[in-house]
This record gives sequence, structure tokens and C-alpha cells, in this order.
Amino acid sequence: MTPPPAHWRVLVIEDEALVAMLVEDALLDAGFGVIGPARSVSEALALLAREEPAAAVLDLNLGGETSLAVADALVARGVPFVVATGYGPAGLPAAHRHVPVLPKPYDPADLTAALEKLCAGR
Repeated sequence: MTPPPAHWRVLVIEDEALVAMLVEDALLDAGFGVIGPARSVSEALALLAREEPAAAVLDLNLGGETSLAVADALVARGVPFVVATGYGPAGLPAAHRHVPVLPKPYDPADLTAALEKLCAGR
């Protein structure tokens, strides 16, 4: 597999430190650039205001706070994303049901494959 171009920078939005580190390591190993990780909605929105990610990995629940505002901001900016959640697709509102979902726990290879697919058209 060809590594993704360096301009494929991925915004990681994950509140669990260990999971965030594992995601970051998997992305870096696959050749992606990493923005974050953001551990709260406010941190994710601040990073999104400053950065131009090619894609994002979004946890639905950030410390008990829903991250749907971040999902809405990603859609508004045209940034494709994958939702990594223990809730499955049923946890997404109808407006975001088209978004790929990786049920936790997931294989890092599944994450990088999903992101490669999302970034391929960018």
C-alpha cells in the first residue's frame, strides 16, 4: 500500500488519552499527519478554526458531552470524517447517518483504511 500524501492531515477528536495515543500512533505509522488530539468540543472547534484537516476521527462522547457540534462544523467546512464510537450507527442523528462509523474497539487498520478512502477524493 502506498502511504498517503503528507498533506493528508487528520484531526483526532478523542477524550480518552490512551485511545488518542493509539489513534495518533496508527495514523503516523500509516503516513498521515495528525492534528490534535482534541479532548473536548471547545478544543476541537478551536483546532478546526485554525487548521485545514483533510479528514477527522470523531468520538461521539467527549467527557459526557456530545460532539455533534463538531460534526456539524466538519460538515459545514466540507471535512469528511469517521465516527469512532461505542454507540454504533444508531447513536448518530439522521443528519449524520451517512458518515462511516467504526464501532469501538476497532482495528487501527480499519481506521486508516476508512481515512484513506475519505481522503482519496481530496
